Amino acid sequence: MKILKSRIFREFPEVKFGFSTKEGLDRPPPFFFNMSLSVGDESEIVEENRTAFLGSLDIPSDKLAFQDQIHSDIISYVENPGFAGESDALITDVKNLAIGVFSADCTPVFLYDPEKSVVAAVHSGWKGTEKKILEKTINRLKDDFVVNPVDLRVFIGPTISQKRYPVDADVAKRFDEKYYYYDEIKYHLDVKQINYDLLIANGVDEKNIYVSPLCTYENNFLHSYRRAGKVSGRALGVIMISE
Repeated sequence: MKILKSRIFREFPEVKFGFSTKEGLDRPPPFFFNMSLSVGDESEIVEENRTAFLGSLDIPSDKLAFQDQIHSDIISYVENPGFAGESDALITDVKNLAIGVFSADCTPVFLYDPEKSVVAAVHSGWKGTEKKILEKTINRLKDDFVVNPVDLRVFIGPTISQKRYPVDADVAKRFDEKYYYYDEIKYHLDVKQINYDLLIANGVDEKNIYVSPLCTYENNFLHSYRRAGKVSGRALGVIMISE
């Protein structure tokens, strides 16, 4: 089983974090080691996959809170495991409760404040990025938990690279021109960079941010909707504060 970790959380033994890949339990195509119940994979297999993945992180499978991601700017505070409804960001300060986001090209972002002992997990595709869901999550952390952004540790997970992310003009031009280029066929949008810049603009210290260099499209061990098409699996990234 191939699981990705992040150096940004290494100094905090209380934080459990992991990001799944296509590799696990020898699952075959087209779904591979899939974590999503909404892509057509068999639910029993998905539950087995989740249990194995979470178990590798020493997280009980019944301690995961997850959402139905709808490319929104909805942020949910969760206190209990299980399905948390429709949203694209989860926040919790409850110990031993894992929160997760599914992804297969969109930008997953994980935040931890060691001072206030609170975590957040954000799913930000281009629609969520346009709506500045990451900025709104930071504001929610500030308002509800008195978080100082300079204390946040942040991991931006594997995302489709700008080179591999062609979009139509009407999508690209919703953003500042510094975030896209035109190759005479399509515009190419850098969603990961937009989210990084949102972190900096909202007071997060650059030394407390780690950006995964991995492109989901170019690295075949990662799930990619753009590469594999509609019938494909999803990764799960989880973060939890243990007691």
